[in-house]
Amino acid sequence: MTTGYESYGYLTPGVDFPAFDLAPEFGRVPPYADGLSEPERERAARLLRDNVVISLHDHPVRFPADMRRTPEYNRTGRQHTAFAGLLASGMTVVFDNMMDGTACVTGNAPWRWLDVVTDLGMRQADVAHQSDVIVIRTMGDIEHAHASGKVGLLFGLEAATPIENELDRLDVLYGLGLRQIGIAYSEANALGSGLNETTDGGLTDFGRRAVARMNKLGLAIDISHSSDRTGVDVCAASERPVFMTHAGARAVWDTPRMKPDDVLRAVAETGGVIGMSAAPHTTLSAAHPRHTILSVMDHFRYCADLVGIEHVAFGPDTLYGDHVGLHDVFGHLLKVGAAAPGGPSFEKVEYVDGLENPTENFGNICGLLVREGLSDSEITAVLGGNILRALGRIWT
Repeated sequence: MTTGYESYGYLTPGVDFPAFDLAPEFGRVPPYADGLSEPERERAARLLRDNVVISLHDHPVRFPADMRRTPEYNRTGRQHTAFAGLLASGMTVVFDNMMDGTACVTGNAPWRWLDVVTDLGMRQADVAHQSDVIVIRTMGDIEHAHASGKVGLLFGLEAATPIENELDRLDVLYGLGLRQIGIAYSEANALGSGLNETTDGGLTDFGRRAVARMNKLGLAIDISHSSDRTGVDVCAASERPVFMTHAGARAVWDTPRMKPDDVLRAVAETGGVIGMSAAPHTTLSAAHPRHTILSVMDHFRYCADLVGIEHVAFGPDTLYGDHVGLHDVFGHLLKVGAAAPGGPSFEKVEYVDGLENPTENFGNICGLLVREGLSDSEITAVLGGNILRALGRIWT
């Protein structure tokens, strides 16, 4: 177990698994020009260093340098964790939702049960062969990561689709290390409607039973990709705080991927937290229709004003590689496009400046929070304190 470990370093590339030319962990795009003064930069660095910093949603793995090779790469069942990038990120914990919406390891459709089990097992086998990054299962694990300078991966799923109609699969996933789960992705499943369904059927009876089981297990619930009605229904059914790990406000950018005020309020009323997303061409704004970190901050300010700063955080939804290219390759599965018929127009970008990958995200976020004039206590809450409070009530 040594520092400097590269993913699957206990095996021989080209012999034990296919080798791919992967995207770099550093320097893929120019650094963000934040315009901070030296005192602002020093304050941001101190806050990032001294506090628990949690990403509510990211994909801290490396993708092929040529995104067109991603389906072939995914077929191997081996997502390569960006260990060096994580250690340079300033984060304490990452809600790591793996990539099972595009996995297609054993078939041509996502969210297959065996794919998820493979993903969970393979990623943790890799993590077990080094000592800088740990798996988070308890509040004590988070405390240990912060005290020891390690980075923790908190494994999650963006949809509960793989459980099909079997509640006990939630227990199995929990036993395999999963600690957070979404209700539905873009398409409906046995639990409820996804955000792309023509008819919003809300949470099903089975979905209510699943929410109750998630509460009993201590599985954090996410409604980021659920339909509006499903999201409200989940918040009403859950006895624990609910997360919206990566989204934004529809009042700021009017697309189905963003959430209306009633859903945002419903999350806050559970004691939950809303994470600001930065997936390309999603959290845009009228003030900043060219997607950058400034667009995302417009959503942050709106949500903080609407529900209170104690209910907001960041779930940038970034990865190592060409995220725009990923959407081009998997658009038929992800269905995350910002434009809806009659929706606002926008300029397509090659990457989201300031929030391009998990390494740079929170340094830039913290800098802008300082520049916005937030107090130390407010910034500490947004960086991770709000999420810690909610997890304390979820992880019984």
